[in-house]
Amino acid sequence: MSTVKRIVCLANSRKLSGRCIAGKELVEGRPVQWIRPVSNRDRQEVSEHERQYKDGTDPENLDIIDIPLLGAHPQGYQQENWLLDPSQFWSKVGRFQFDKLPELVDQTDGLWIDGEHTRNVLNDRVPIHIAAGLTTSLKPISVDALALSVFSSGEAFGDSKRRVQAQFGFAEKEYRMWVTDPRYECRHLQQPDGRHHIRRCCLTISLGEAYKGYAYKLVAAIIEHEGTDRRGEV
Repeated sequence: MSTVKRIVCLANSRKLSGRCIAGKELVEGRPVQWIRPVSNRDRQEVSEHERQYKDGTDPENLDIIDIPLLGAHPQGYQQENWLLDPSQFWSKVGRFQFDKLPELVDQTDGLWIDGEHTRNVLNDRVPIHIAAGLTTSLKPISVDALALSVFSSGEAFGDSKRRVQAQFGFAEKEYRMWVTDPRYECRHLQQPDGRHHIRRCCLTISLGEAYKGYAYKLVAAIIEHEGTDRRGEV
């Protein structure tokens, strides 16, 4: 039998053929813990059918959602995982106010560890032997400025596929990470290559599943005030 958890959605991120959904659980209106609903597939991605509301719409960041879950399903550093009940719909019960987001932002002095990079990125990964000792894989942070760069990261190697990269400063460190927030990917891939600027916003940083000896940091969500005027983006 499933149990229902109420969360504020803080990520609806692209993952393989599905999504990675995550948010903070609310108990009597107060945030208590991260919850990431996962499927029982090998890579645990959530399908469109599994995550949709009864009216067929998709969860959005800041939705307050009741999610039927079968039980905790922690795996390694992804201790936030809960197995979803695929037989039941999710229910949207409201919207969380952007101005209250600081209540959900964790106090942190960094994004796990730094100093590991791959080509075209900066401070974007954690060696698996270090990640194995972590107990969290999600961090919500606030940044004063964010740059999104659109370019073909593998063009020199014959791969012309364009990607969106986030560049920002946090805790006196500089970061460049790939974006997996599908709304911002779609919006910026429709624009020419270049850099696009966003004013103060909140980000959800996710530590993804292991790949070739590393867990990679990803920008799983970009959350702006719903009334933000984007005409200043270039």
